Amino acid sequence: MKHLLLVLIFSFSINLLPAQQQHNILKRLADSAYTLTKDRVVYDPSYFKIPYPMGDVPADKGVCTDVIIRAYRKMGIDLQKEVHQDMKANFKLYPSIWGLSRPDRNIDHRRVPNLMVFFGRKGIKLPGSKNATDYKPGHIVCWRLASGQTHIGIVSGKKATNQNRYMIIHNIGAGQVLEDCLFDFTIIGHYEYNGANL
Repeated sequence: MKHLLLVLIFSFSINLLPAQQQHNILKRLADSAYTLTKDRVVYDPSYFKIPYPMGDVPADKGVCTDVIIRAYRKMGIDLQKEVHQDMKANFKLYPSIWGLSRPDRNIDHRRVPNLMVFFGRKGIKLPGSKNATDYKPGHIVCWRLASGQTHIGIVSGKKATNQNRYMIIHNIGAGQVLEDCLFDFTIIGHYEYNGANL
């Protein structure tokens, strides 16, 4: 009986480890995204020719996707490279909205529909519920705005005042900010992504 109990305890601790590691990675992502809110960034959707890999637009410029890219990059994950490699191998699985015949490593990772496909393929696709407790720090959320445009942000580790929901780190025009806007727009995507190298 004692032997069986030890085996059960050991098995239980092994099963907890991946979940704990997952939680730690997501918390680190939320924390790294929060540091971005300290930077002064002007919303600028211009096309930039950038280095590869680890390329970035000028540090004082960016859009919603750059919040995601920069937060992961602080953890050593290069979405520019990862998205580009997946698009090279699976180009037909990605949206053809822009009329391209091949990947463009300068811009592909900076487009919300491409990130949605990538996170859905390489991460965990989660339900887009209206229950605030389903959205944990480090989760990626995508929305469709009233204008029809897509948008993306990261769930922070900070809860809104007097609310049971976490705030969002995003850039919708006013720079990289922390706001209580989870349910302000129509949710069209909800993901966890730990990165290939974590």
